[in-house]
Amino acid sequence: MSNLDTRPDEVECRAGGAAPAGVELLTPRDVPLGGPRAMLVRRTLPQRQRSLIGAWCFLDHYGPDLVAESGGMSVAPHPHTGLPTVSWLFTGEIEHRDSVGSHAMVRPGEVNLMTAGRGISHSEVSTPGTTTLHGAQLWVALPDAQRDTAPAFQHHAPPLVTAPGVEARVFLGSLLGSTSPVATFTPLLGAELVLEPGADLPLDVDPTYEHGVLVDRGAVAVEGLPAAPADLAYVAPGRESLRLVAGPEGARVLVLGGPPFGEAIVMWWNFVGRTHEEVVAYREAWQAQVTAGGPAVVTDSQDVADGRFGVVPDDHLPPIPAPPLPNARLRERR
Repeated sequence: MSNLDTRPDEVECRAGGAAPAGVELLTPRDVPLGGPRAMLVRRTLPQRQRSLIGAWCFLDHYGPDLVAESGGMSVAPHPHTGLPTVSWLFTGEIEHRDSVGSHAMVRPGEVNLMTAGRGISHSEVSTPGTTTLHGAQLWVALPDAQRDTAPAFQHHAPPLVTAPGVEARVFLGSLLGSTSPVATFTPLLGAELVLEPGADLPLDVDPTYEHGVLVDRGAVAVEGLPAAPADLAYVAPGRESLRLVAGPEGARVLVLGGPPFGEAIVMWWNFVGRTHEEVVAYREAWQAQVTAGGPAVVTDSQDVADGRFGVVPDDHLPPIPAPPLPNARLRERR
């Protein structure tokens, strides 16, 4: 998914110092994905007080939205660098195309992980049969040593795992005895958990990880802190067990985690870099590709895609131009 803010925030995220003790509650802000009938998403990461959870650097949570009212998702080809995108749906279906030739559907309970690396472009469009859209779009920062890796795409349908009081699908990392085969460049945890009403669930977790628990529906106490739908509860490293207690109607949550990232990044629009100058160069490269008169549509999969970001084959939508850079230097936000 693209960050379609007309004036996107610039974010430099820097790990350092001791992680805050205990649990912290993060609440989202509403962001329209472009246009007068814009689909609204709830953006929970990054925030001023917390930019990363492990290597997770961006989290949009959306729906349930009636497509007849919101117009659904229609995100034309746009670029990414320095990150993998992680797509997870609760309801609906989205068609994914990218410049390395991947053509896949995003469906509930199945994860699509697209690694941008040195540069990729892709599009996401809800399918004609989709009446309701509900899901999450997440980004992961690549470590400096791998951020210029070749772009790639992975798809996985994790099995359903059951334990007393919970059903889970582990799409990244390991939890509840289930391990995802999806390769990542840093240790990560990503799982959907559906808790029964009143379930009191102690999860064995890696004590070196920091964790985020996104509440999709219902209410849940995370280490004793109540969290409502759309809240993201942050839990600092140091715990070998993460306790979740569901409310009387049960709950559905995403559990995310990873060791503190330990590197500074600069994130603006759809780019993750290390300096202001890098991000400016990424934007210029995309604009040059968009405005140079190169093909917006490639009908032959053997055609050579132009530019750093490539061309999305068989996509009828024109690529999205980059928004203007802010007038000030992209700077650190703590």
